[in-house]
Amino acid sequence: MLEHLNVVDHPLVQHKLTIMRDKNTSTNSFRRLLREISLLLAYEITREMEMTTRRIETPLSPMDAPVIAGKKLALISILRAGNGLLDGVLELVPAARVGFVGLYRDEKTLQPVQYYYKVPSELKDRLVICVDPMLATGNSSVAAIDLLKKDGANNIRFMCLLAAPEGIARMKEAHPDVPIVTAAVDERLNEHGYIVPGLGDAGDRMYGTK
Repeated sequence: MLEHLNVVDHPLVQHKLTIMRDKNTSTNSFRRLLREISLLLAYEITREMEMTTRRIETPLSPMDAPVIAGKKLALISILRAGNGLLDGVLELVPAARVGFVGLYRDEKTLQPVQYYYKVPSELKDRLVICVDPMLATGNSSVAAIDLLKKDGANNIRFMCLLAAPEGIARMKEAHPDVPIVTAAVDERLNEHGYIVPGLGDAGDRMYGTK
């Protein structure tokens, strides 16, 4: 069973994250590093997928070989920054079904506002991995998971690049059954709800916007 919080402290993850934090790192490099880290995080978050066996024939003999059980997993990106993590996970699990939850944060209230929602069918029968680079206040991730649970999802994991203690606490309070896999837990949120020291706005740095 995955723990509620799993910080992936692999040296490659931490090295790449440091480069991403640097304000002088280019947009192109930021995108590439995010995709690379997402592959490494994906290994961890898929570690305990259910397995079964299938009868195959190797060049030498028949055998009962391990394969992933059940329906194809569902990857849910919280737009827009979630797409940076989504691309990397899809390289690892190309057959996954993909959904999107469009949320933006009201800069005054810091509450999420929904503008889009499209997810795969039969979520109740799938492992659902929800991705968003930043777990800051936790409001957007909680809102997204609320929607997924309303659609029947009952085996959900959340993957992010950075997390703040406030967001972790908010998620644990609202969805204690959803494990979080992240590359780092930073110090705190500032008065604008951004992670400190963080790396700035992940979406802006991915797409070169402000």
